[in-house]
Amino acid sequence: MTFALDFMGRRHIATVVSTVLVLVSIGSVAFVGLQRGLDFTGGVEVELGFPAAVEIARVRAVLADAGFDSAVVQSYGAQTDILVRMPPVEGVDQSDLGNRVAAALAQAFDGVSLRRNDFVGPSVGEELTENGGLALLVALGVVMFYIMWRFTGKFSVGAVTALVHDVVIVVGAFSVCGWTFNLPELAALLAVIGYSLNDTIVVSDRIRENFRAMRRGTPVEIVNRSLNQTIGRTLVTSLTTLLVLGALLLAGGEQVAGFATALSIGVVVGTYSSIYVAANALLAMGITKQDLALPEKEGVDPTP
Repeated sequence: MTFALDFMGRRHIATVVSTVLVLVSIGSVAFVGLQRGLDFTGGVEVELGFPAAVEIARVRAVLADAGFDSAVVQSYGAQTDILVRMPPVEGVDQSDLGNRVAAALAQAFDGVSLRRNDFVGPSVGEELTENGGLALLVALGVVMFYIMWRFTGKFSVGAVTALVHDVVIVVGAFSVCGWTFNLPELAALLAVIGYSLNDTIVVSDRIRENFRAMRRGTPVEIVNRSLNQTIGRTLVTSLTTLLVLGALLLAGGEQVAGFATALSIGVVVGTYSSIYVAANALLAMGITKQDLALPEKEGVDPTP
């Protein structure tokens, strides 16, 4: 049989690439760590009012000069309303941190008013960390049972392997690059699971159909044909999603940049994993036509 693209002919190279990426991601998270943001570590949120519109970059520069270089500055509502989020600062009383931020800005801008100064304790951040990890585990468990019910056990192992692969690499990218990880990024991880799962199910459906319909062909040939039949749909969906995420990165501002970045990485990795992880896992487990054969109806003689 001749195929447009021999995906599975490069499956061993893909296995090495995926293994290296996963090991680097796990190693970075284990030894370097993940730079958790205010949502997980606790800190302060300060709402400030300015008499006139102010540039976010200038506010950020003033805070950096005052020693608050880890502050996250964003506007909300009007351009005169600014929200500053600060993680805990060593050696500074957290209850007084918001007042210090407001005082630093008041020296550079006239008429700055402090509207809200909220402290988020570390116990809240710890609870969010536990609940976020639990949400990921529950999502993966539900996916495994769903795929097992819809297809077979081998398909469920392949799908969950692909999803774990995607989540680990996205988290590893944030660890390696030193990007801040907050609740929006956690939401992006759950969205990555949904996106990657949808792509994997489309590919798995076509693999199952071809295993039942094609009388000849090895498992590698059948999987290759299935991937070639779905690659157009996969690429169009991925590129369309990336266009939207690119618009968010360019025009969405700092508050959605982390979410868009995490989801963009997840879309690229998820597209790759639906081909070279989920399908590769099926071949590694020795998928055969007998695994996907339709059950014979009772009382029906299979011989003509």
